[in-house]
Amino acid sequence: MLDYFTHKFNPNSITLVMTILIKNEVDIIEANIKTHASLGVDAFVIMDNGSTDGTREILSKLQNEYDITIVDEHSKIIQKKFMTRLAFIAKKKYSPDWIINNDADEFWIPNKNKSLKDCIKFKGGVLQVQRTNMLPIIDSKIDNNIWSSSVYEVKNQVNYKSSFDDEASILLGQVSRKVMTNPYGLFKINTGNHSAEHIAFWKKHQSEDLHIYHYPIRSYEQFYNRVKTRKKVLDKYPDAKLGNHEKRWKKMFENGTLEIEYDKFLFDSKEIKTLEKAGIVVENRLPSKTIIR
Repeated sequence: MLDYFTHKFNPNSITLVMTILIKNEVDIIEANIKTHASLGVDAFVIMDNGSTDGTREILSKLQNEYDITIVDEHSKIIQKKFMTRLAFIAKKKYSPDWIINNDADEFWIPNKNKSLKDCIKFKGGVLQVQRTNMLPIIDSKIDNNIWSSSVYEVKNQVNYKSSFDDEASILLGQVSRKVMTNPYGLFKINTGNHSAEHIAFWKKHQSEDLHIYHYPIRSYEQFYNRVKTRKKVLDKYPDAKLGNHEKRWKKMFENGTLEIEYDKFLFDSKEIKTLEKAGIVVENRLPSKTIIR
């Protein structure tokens, strides 16, 4: 880990790699890769955890156009373990100056027409980046590309504190920032890519020029399959570290009421106007203009 101190950093010649852990992301993974490549990512290291919806085939096709290393992994998802592993694979193969630890439904978009590399022209350890949810539109419920019509950003997130109203939409709640890491001196990526342990612990920065736009809800089919996968994990590993909402969704899946939960993620024009007046959401078309579909 002492290689942090010997690694030479040249702000004019930065190598940037993105790592992603995926399973069944056929509707969004191509847009994710194409967009981030256009913004400055040099290579991708992607772990596929047994996709069955055509995601793996899309990755193979994209390898003809982009520098993508695919790691096939079929064991139970242990995110922090797998993301740390991907970071070290990326380090060994590409010697990157920075690694974006990403999810398939997150887009890291710079402000003011900058590239991603414009935001990382310094030698750091961990770069913290703020994240917000993008809201889908109710008329697109059966559309498999519902995420691409999401143009309302949850700018001022609701603090539900320790309690959560079952009638409320989790999309309006607070979401944690994510991190980009310098692989030199990196010990591990923590759960959810929300933090990392690094030898240069005093070199933690928060980006003012970069923001993560999160598209957590896509089609109902995608949501159903996601909960189905989490249910299998919880059935086999009851103590698995999943959020309370994931456990609540498991129960709804079992009693056939999951679609009621999905409906809470969708907003009609009247609800959007109310949320705008309250200052909770704002229309933001920067992501839709930037994302390559």
